[in-house]
Amino acid sequence: MAASEQPTAAMKRRHKAQYVPGQQAKRPRGGGGPRQLELGMQGILITCNMNERKCVGEAYSLLNEYGDLLYGPEKFTDQDGRLSGSEEEEDDVEAALKKEVDQIRTSTEQKLRRFQSVESGANNVVFIRTLGVEPEKLVHHILKDLHTTKKKKTRVILRMLPISGTCKAFVEDMKKYSETFFEPWFKAPNKGTFQIVYKARNNSHMSREEVIKELAGIVGSLNPENKVDLNNPQYTIVVEIIKNVCCLSVVKDYVLFRKYNLQEVVKSNKEELVQQNLLSASQEEKLKEIKLAEEDSKEVKPEDKGQSEEESKPNESDSQQA
Repeated sequence: MAASEQPTAAMKRRHKAQYVPGQQAKRPRGGGGPRQLELGMQGILITCNMNERKCVGEAYSLLNEYGDLLYGPEKFTDQDGRLSGSEEEEDDVEAALKKEVDQIRTSTEQKLRRFQSVESGANNVVFIRTLGVEPEKLVHHILKDLHTTKKKKTRVILRMLPISGTCKAFVEDMKKYSETFFEPWFKAPNKGTFQIVYKARNNSHMSREEVIKELAGIVGSLNPENKVDLNNPQYTIVVEIIKNVCCLSVVKDYVLFRKYNLQEVVKSNKEELVQQNLLSASQEEKLKEIKLAEEDSKEVKPEDKGQSEEESKPNESDSQQA
C-alpha cells in the first residue's frame, strides 16, 4: 500500500514542478512583444564598440530623455504588481494556467514600451524598437542638440540611425516597398538632392551596386528633378541590411552630423583644429620628405658631374692620340 502511494506522490510533485502560477521569467516572448528584429518594425539602429549591454543602457537613457522632451513623459501602467498581488494558491492546475494566460493577454498592451531593445542579428549592433515615435524626428533632434551644445552624453554608442521602414532583403521586395516609402520626400512636387549609403551584415546574397542602382532609379522615376549629390545632399537614403531584413530611412544633415556619429558630432572647434593641425603636421612631414629627397638628389649630381668629366677625359686623350 505504501509502495503504491509513493509513485503517485512523485507524479504529483513532477506535475506541480511543470507549472508554477505567476512565474513569467521563462517566457522570453511575453507581453513585451517581439524580441528580435522583424519585418514591419520601426526603430533606431545603433552601432557600438564591443559592449552591447552598456550600449542598450546608454540608448535607453538618451532616448527617454529626448523622448520625454518631444512627446511628454511615457504613460505606462504595469499591471503585473496588482495581478500577482491578488493571486491565491490554486489546487487546480488547469484553472491556474487559464488565469495566467488571461493575465498575460490583458497586460500585453501595458507592456509595450515606447522604447524596447530587440535582438538585431549582428554583433556590435543594437536595435531599439519604437512605438508612437517618429524615429527620424527624434534622432535628428538628438544630433542637433549634441552638435549645438557639444556635450558628450554617451561613451560606447557610435552611430545612431533612425529606421522608419523594414522589408525583406531581396531586390524585388525592396523595389516594391521603396516605391511608396520614398514618396514623402521624392514624389513630385517634392524633390531634392540625395545620396544612398549601404551596409550589409550577415548577408551575402545582396549586391551593393545593384541595390544602389535600383533604388536610385526609383527615386528618379518619382521625380526627374531628383539629382544625386555625393558631397552635401539634402537627403541621405540609409540602407541597412541584417540577415534577411532590410532597414530603410531618409535622413537630413547626414554630412553635417558626421554620418550620425554621436562621438564625432560633439567634437569642439578646438578638437577640429587639433585634427587640422595633425593634418598640417603630416603635410609638413611630407614636405620634409620631399626636401630630403631633393637634397639627396643634389648630393648625387656632383658625382654625376665627376663621372661625366672622367668620361670626357679619355675622349680628349683619344683625340690627342689621333
